[in-house]
Amino acid sequence: MRGFGGMGGLGNMADVMKKAQKAMAEMQKVEGELAQIKVEGSAGGGMVKAEVTGAGTLEAVQIDPQVVDPEDVEMLQDLVITAVRDAMEKAAKVKEEKLRNVTGGFGLPPGIF
Repeated sequence: MRGFGGMGGLGNMADVMKKAQKAMAEMQKVEGELAQIKVEGSAGGGMVKAEVTGAGTLEAVQIDPQVVDPEDVEMLQDLVITAVRDAMEKAAKVKEEKLRNVTGGFGLPPGIF
């Protein structure tokens, strides 16, 4: 029976800690990159556009004046929501792809970040 005097288990733990620290540093780097990436979503054939960063921050909304109808504000609201959702989904895919590169070696389930 092996006692606790050897380095067998501790050596493995040190390797795990090094990998975890490296992954954390990579994740911080990726998060900075994601904040710089711009993703565009659209609705109504491009009449309404939304720009979101890879980190999921809404940066801009553009609305073509032709789609503004005071008699149908609900349609405009729906188009804005659809464009923002489209951009957010694209940003989430970009983020997942980038983080998968960092977390791939840890066997974490998809969508954990």
